[in-house]
Amino acid sequence: MKIIKFTGSDGKIYTGCDYRDKTASLVQGNIFKNFEITDKRIEVDKLLSPVSPCAILCIGLNYRMHAKETGIPLPKYPVLFMKNPGAVTGPCSDIEIPLSCLDHPEVDYEAELAVVIGKSAKNVTPETAMECIAGYTCANDISARRWQKHAGGGQWVKGKSFDTFCPMGPVLVTADEINDPQALTLECRLNGKTMQKGSTSDMIFSVGEIISFLSQSTTLAPGTVILTGTPSGVGFTRKPPVYLKPGDMLETEIEKIGTLKNKITAEPDNPVQETM
Repeated sequence: MKIIKFTGSDGKIYTGCDYRDKTASLVQGNIFKNFEITDKRIEVDKLLSPVSPCAILCIGLNYRMHAKETGIPLPKYPVLFMKNPGAVTGPCSDIEIPLSCLDHPEVDYEAELAVVIGKSAKNVTPETAMECIAGYTCANDISARRWQKHAGGGQWVKGKSFDTFCPMGPVLVTADEINDPQALTLECRLNGKTMQKGSTSDMIFSVGEIISFLSQSTTLAPGTVILTGTPSGVGFTRKPPVYLKPGDMLETEIEKIGTLKNKITAEPDNPVQETM
């Protein structure tokens, strides 16, 4: 089943499935527990990220060819970092280049398979880990390279967590529809040109191994999103480097899931400031 989250013509947020002809069947209940597919169809005004994650755990350098292009040895253990859940944005929504990244272009793309945890997982084996997956979706780990490196104090989180830096969608494909997550083709296109094309078979650590590693003495709650790494072809390794700029169109496509499309824009000069 392919699950979507969307705003209807009434401005309310809904969960649905069987999306076609700009309408979807209404899904009621918690998609991680008990839910019901109703006979009611709702007009879809705008697709949102299919998941509102409680946490986003990310694995770096998890494709052999990507590690090779960066010149970094293959890791012995999964390389873990996190993204702020507030960075999530949906399909067809804009990715904003932060004001602090406009003068020195540095914002890069990273097409990734996102795994969504469906039930609590703690101390699971790579085999039993697969039973904890609700489904899969497309994601792009947008990265501000200067902030990821020296400007972020040596920690990756800042450069990965700006608003809109985690587009996901367009659908959440339930785990029963993808028998082998290690046999999926990923492609990232920038303005129609293929920049990344690889297979999840090139992963150093499989989906099951990643979940098992992350669950060691740690509870992964339902709704946790795991970004599983990116294939080779990222912008900063190219000669000359290729960075995202306002006006670009970024597409992230994964076999059996779909295509995530996002326009690149600049953060407004006067962003709205929340007051207490």
